[in-house]
Amino acid sequence: MKKSLLIISLFLSLISCNEKSTNSILVSTNTEIQDAIKNAKAGDDITIKNGTYTDLEIKFKAEGAENNPITLRAETPGKVFIEGVSSLEISGNYLEVNGLFFRNGHSPKTNVIAFRTSKKEVANHSKVTNCVILDFNNLQRDQDNLWVQFYGKHNELSNCYIAGKTNGGPTVRVDLKGNQSIRNYHKIINNHFGPRPRKGGARGETIQLGSSFTSMSPSNTTIANNLFEECNGEVEIISSKTNFNIIKNNVFYKSEGSVVTRHGNYVTVDGNYFIGDGVNEQFGGIRIINTGHWVINNLFYKIKGKNFRSPIAVMNGIPKSPLNRYNQVTDVVIAYNTFVDSDSPFQFGVGQNLAQKDVLPKSEIRSARALRTEVVNNVIYNSKGDANPIIEHDKADGVTFKSNVIDNNGIEIKNAHGLISKDLKVTNVGTDISLPTTGFGDVEVYSGFDFETITADLLGNSRSKSNQIGAILNTDNIQLDLLDKTKYGADWYSNVIETVKATTHTVNNSSELVTKLSNAKSGDIIELNDGTFSISESLVINKTITIIAKGNAEILYSGAAKTPAIALHPYGKLTLNNISLKGTNTQYAFASLKENMSNHFGLEVLNSKISNFNYALKVYKQSFSEEVTFTNTSISNCENGIELSEETNDRGDYNTEFLTIDNCHFNNVKQNVIDYYRGGYDESTIGGNLLVQNSTFTNCGSKEKNKMLLNHRGIVNVNITKNVFKNNKVDYVSILWGAKNNIESENMVSNSGKIKTQENLVMKLMY
Repeated sequence: MKKSLLIISLFLSLISCNEKSTNSILVSTNTEIQDAIKNAKAGDDITIKNGTYTDLEIKFKAEGAENNPITLRAETPGKVFIEGVSSLEISGNYLEVNGLFFRNGHSPKTNVIAFRTSKKEVANHSKVTNCVILDFNNLQRDQDNLWVQFYGKHNELSNCYIAGKTNGGPTVRVDLKGNQSIRNYHKIINNHFGPRPRKGGARGETIQLGSSFTSMSPSNTTIANNLFEECNGEVEIISSKTNFNIIKNNVFYKSEGSVVTRHGNYVTVDGNYFIGDGVNEQFGGIRIINTGHWVINNLFYKIKGKNFRSPIAVMNGIPKSPLNRYNQVTDVVIAYNTFVDSDSPFQFGVGQNLAQKDVLPKSEIRSARALRTEVVNNVIYNSKGDANPIIEHDKADGVTFKSNVIDNNGIEIKNAHGLISKDLKVTNVGTDISLPTTGFGDVEVYSGFDFETITADLLGNSRSKSNQIGAILNTDNIQLDLLDKTKYGADWYSNVIETVKATTHTVNNSSELVTKLSNAKSGDIIELNDGTFSISESLVINKTITIIAKGNAEILYSGAAKTPAIALHPYGKLTLNNISLKGTNTQYAFASLKENMSNHFGLEVLNSKISNFNYALKVYKQSFSEEVTFTNTSISNCENGIELSEETNDRGDYNTEFLTIDNCHFNNVKQNVIDYYRGGYDESTIGGNLLVQNSTFTNCGSKEKNKMLLNHRGIVNVNITKNVFKNNKVDYVSILWGAKNNIESENMVSNSGKIKTQENLVMKLMY
């Protein structure tokens, strides 16, 4: 009898050990949070009371158990706001963070959330889930940091919404420094990576896996089932720099960049959707460097990216490349992918730079072509024919092409590499996506080494019985809803913003202008009646605002020297239309803040007159606008014109992505007429963009020290067309960078020096 009781007692004891025990602790201050963490035991549920917490630095250091994690959660998900100078660090085992909202602040550390509390104390088997990080930017753009930094092993970032990073540094990074973080098997799953604005240079990835100097290490990280929406930070959305990673079943929607196997080897890129709009040439696909990658079952829909951002870009490498440069592509499989209305889907030898050998060291010349690479079983459909579906920037003589089909709408192909022409029919499969899945059943499927491991198509259908080429085996009863945002991110947060009708505020005098501008909501219109509006303090633009005149309105600025009539603050996006803006020769018409530009500004000037200022536009270091546009506008009698040239760190940074001057008149602008600078040799930075067209420049540049009218050194895309340059006291109108996309055409130059093309610029190496 005693034996039976003992057995029953032991059995009940074992059951109770496997059951999750929960001790709920409600906390509402920083001290209470840290005390609860300090005393936490496996199974504890630390609940942060709803409210706003400012300057909160949480160290979540504890030891949970596999079936009894310790949870730090919001009382109500989304109702606990972490603001000010705040951060979260996690170390220990089996910990979970749930429902926090980071906003209106920045981190005092190199990360917002880190899976470690010190160099030796890391987290394992822990996760951050159902959280939001929104616009949690450092005050200066060059203060690089990370928003989520992985260390340890078996950690997870899931069901989070993360958006709005404007300062340097990847949004999420997996670090492999130390054995405690190698072969980590981290998971980045089911998240919604919302818009990351253009950064203007490198160091703007959404996810970075490792670094150049840990690129020989295995990471085994999985990035799956995420939505990447308008992730435009730089040319790389995901930068894989370690080995054995899996990038699977993600949606890349209108994102200006690519998935890049930058360093490291043996990455599987399987079953992803790359969706463009058929217009924007910045939306990219997959760029391949290094060894052993498998790119399979992906769909590219209306991707128009070029070169580095082409649907499939296979790069040339550097012979005997150092770790931080470009290794040769070898032993890569590109199979079972489908391309719909995507320009030149296969590009080889991308980045080859033999023409620049005179200005680059031998160690920078990318001459190593892809070897032992298989491009097989792919389907291309073009509703409008593409004469160059395959582009060779360098010979693709190390590539095998087999069983690839194209419907090219009757257009002859110049460089076919065995492409099989077919008449294909597309079928709508939902989310405004149509693709072909029939018409090529008679094409023999190429079977290479280890191809039996490709067991399913893009949708998970088995390839074992009725295999065929392309990403999807059939379209029967398929209704994709890839952009249903409820499937990704935090279940309590939506980034869908209802359109609010703009309110127009009519202004009759200077006092009303100041008051109504201050009280207006983002998106509103300030409408000036006829007259002169005299102001002595800067008009602050810290939201989206249009200032427009019905008839003849002049803003006369009499403020202190070196202050702007219109101050462009973070989030300030101004459209100025039909306004005469006049100074007293010592001030600036428009200027960003000298510091703390934690977010972008924007400027569009239409049908206006800018006169009698020291600077028409002064953009300070670490300020950035995605677009600066002057249209049908005159700039006259100014000491300086449009200056965006303070990013002199030569790290590839610049102050605006797009500078457009269209049908404008520059008269008596003494120097810095247009000064737009990007420094540093960085072939993966493919901006900025300067367009000067249909404009006149008269009597300008008299004080220009370098005797050049238009300064745009290092800017990659320059188009100077249909302008008139007359009586400008300079030696050069412009010196174009011939090796890049710098062009001029149909310009009339009279007594203004000349336009010169210099094939290769000598620039400082960034590495």
